[in-house]
Amino acid sequence: MLTSRPFASLLAIFAMLGCVLLAPARAGSLDRFAQFLGSAQSARAGFEQKIFDRNAKLVQESRGSFSFQRPGRFRWTYVKPYAQLIVGDGAKVWIYDEDLQQVTVRRIDRALGSTPAALLSGNNEAVKAFKLSDRGVHDGLEWMDAVPRDSDANFERISLGFGFSGLAALELRDTFGQTTVVRFTSFDLNPRLDPGSFRFAPPKGADVIGDAK
Repeated sequence: MLTSRPFASLLAIFAMLGCVLLAPARAGSLDRFAQFLGSAQSARAGFEQKIFDRNAKLVQESRGSFSFQRPGRFRWTYVKPYAQLIVGDGAKVWIYDEDLQQVTVRRIDRALGSTPAALLSGNNEAVKAFKLSDRGVHDGLEWMDAVPRDSDANFERISLGFGFSGLAALELRDTFGQTTVVRFTSFDLNPRLDPGSFRFAPPKGADVIGDAK
């Protein structure tokens, strides 16, 4: 589903970068995936995100930065085209839309649920909900596909692309035929991060919607 704001598929992408996955040991992308997740306790990077419709037409483009720290903490900041912040504090996910002066908050288990994020959110049991496969090499990257076993999932596939220096790209295709493509830049693995960056307090005057209590 196309939205006016770029966070539609970000909860599916986010906690993705902060779990422990016990993937099978084999050559190719699955092995790269297991190695990355086995060593990544924290990370930060810039990103460029593009959303394409079912006809491969570019319908939205944005950029910003992100960071994560296990378990369950992440921060995703959009700087263009809209100022927007998504923060996971380990218990809740906060989405702050600066233009609308609106904060949406959800319990992290409700926000992630059975989405692709669950695959990488730290819950190893979630792995059973996906069929993982090595997609091979294209565009200079090694790709892994994760396909949900649940036919009611609102996405068809999520793919991770690994380059020479590690995770380089992520693609998510939803059931409407829309594809979200994220390319990472300046990926920094296991940096020291300020714990305060994973806390959020709604700005004074902002409307707060959801599970604030």
